[in-house]
Amino acid sequence: MKVQILTTPGCSSCVRVEKMLDEIKVKYEIIDITKNPGILQKYQVMSAPGIVINGKLEFTGVPSKNELERKINTIKNN
Repeated sequence: MKVQILTTPGCSSCVRVEKMLDEIKVKYEIIDITKNPGILQKYQVMSAPGIVINGKLEFTGVPSKNELERKINTIKNN
């Protein structure tokens, strides 16, 4: 499973998502969308953070930890 966090510099909400993923022990990649404009076009992210799982934008903004964990478990088990 590949998890990516689409971030912008100084994004405090992005840090919250990183901490949630650390707590549920999920590895992730951080992508600065200001340095990767192709990502903006691909996922049409209007605000950070965006959470991409296996190439699909699953969340924009900060989900609850339960929502995030449920989504990850559902994807892992399929």
